[in-house]
Amino acid sequence: MVCCLIMQTSSHAGLRAAIGRREFLHRSAVAAGALSLPASIRAQAPGANSDIRLAVLGLNSKGNAHINDFRKLPGVRIAAVCDPDRSLLARERDEAKKLGQDLAVYTDLRKLYESSDVDAVCIATPNHWHSLAAIWACQAGKDVYVEKPVSHNISEGRRLVEVAAKTGRIVMAGTQNRSNEGIRAAVEYVRSGQLGKIRVVRGFCYKRRASIGRVAGPQPVPPEIDYDLWCGPAPKGPLMRAKLHYDWHWVWETGNGDIGNQGIHELDLCRWFLGNVPPAPRVMCAGGRYGYDDDATTPNTQIAFYDFAEAPVVFEVRGLPAKSGMETMDHYRGVRVGIVVECEKGYYAGGQGGGWIYDNDGGKVRQFPASGTGDHGLHFIEAVRSRDTKTITAPIECGHFSSALPHLANISYRLGADRRPGEVRELMQGLPGALDAFDRFGEHAAANGVDLSKDKVVLGPMLAFDAAKETFTGETGAAANAFLSREYRAPYVVPAKA
Repeated sequence: MVCCLIMQTSSHAGLRAAIGRREFLHRSAVAAGALSLPASIRAQAPGANSDIRLAVLGLNSKGNAHINDFRKLPGVRIAAVCDPDRSLLARERDEAKKLGQDLAVYTDLRKLYESSDVDAVCIATPNHWHSLAAIWACQAGKDVYVEKPVSHNISEGRRLVEVAAKTGRIVMAGTQNRSNEGIRAAVEYVRSGQLGKIRVVRGFCYKRRASIGRVAGPQPVPPEIDYDLWCGPAPKGPLMRAKLHYDWHWVWETGNGDIGNQGIHELDLCRWFLGNVPPAPRVMCAGGRYGYDDDATTPNTQIAFYDFAEAPVVFEVRGLPAKSGMETMDHYRGVRVGIVVECEKGYYAGGQGGGWIYDNDGGKVRQFPASGTGDHGLHFIEAVRSRDTKTITAPIECGHFSSALPHLANISYRLGADRRPGEVRELMQGLPGALDAFDRFGEHAAANGVDLSKDKVVLGPMLAFDAAKETFTGETGAAANAFLSREYRAPYVVPAKA
């Protein structure tokens, strides 16, 4: 299996300069590589000296950020944008005019993919579109940068990996920490054994999320939105929340909760520190949606336990503050959004903003400052030019494995049942790192006025997962396998085979 590769470290400025220095060296390789592709794809393979003509799909916060970031890169031109929201298209067209640039706009990505004026796409749509949009792009001969999670479910993520390999496209996951040189150095330090054996890896997504409110019935879809295209592969049901945009994260049909929104970044780091291993063979999840009654269906509080052979991973999600009436979030060893790798002789605590190695008494040993996360898009462009998949910092199978982790936890949760705190605590006693996480879970709930003896905890089963076949086994296998894919709405269907 292809796994995550570590690029040579270099500064942003150095990488920009490297594009120019390497162009001559890459010309022969690019030409030879392009000749091995089908003619339809070969015609669209960008040369080393030409602009990369990029289209951005999905124009809200992340997509808009990608437009601004890619525009700054030399040799990159934002050629087109796509979104079913016509007001967002108008906004981007007006912005391009201010910059003196031409910009093609599309509501339908299929029409965009027919264009020979686009070499590559950046996909920042809602999660339920990620895999299919990327698959169709590959089949149309486009290179792909796809945001995390790269899939809405495990099966479609695997299909994307297969299609990328079959079509020979450059496909990169938007797990930007893979370009963070400080984290890369920290991984190398920990894996060198200087802290001894890893005992447990803890991941955290303590991120304030307010209630999305509750509506009395179906809401009108804004007239500027093509709702059929917006729903795409998901069921086209009535809009049952106050806000169409962003709050899709908190309903199962389109989102994956915060473990699949923010948490996938940190779970990717957990897997990286363990040696880029495939998904865990056993997983269990507990949690609930506490503190408010709203239209969301995903939990705002979770503990996921991953029983990796290398070391257990315990991941925590909290959307409520440290205490009712506050906005400040809890932390564990100073980490709110990040990871803590606990080893025999000390621990690493950090994340996207950098981190430290500590001894077991909490004394600082070595700092690993953050550097290079913003170069992730540049690394994609460099790979598009070189056609060298070995230079991709976040290969699509790497993104697929990391995206599978929140999916696994969510499947356990969705198969769960209400339990009293004492029952949950008893079941977690034999899971390294899980019991103290659950005790802190209880303290956090109480600080927010939540009585778990009344509101209960949803406890999912311990699922057995065959990572090689990407299927569940055992007593709960049949029920869990039903969540590996979904029923797609024609014509927005993920192919059964690559």
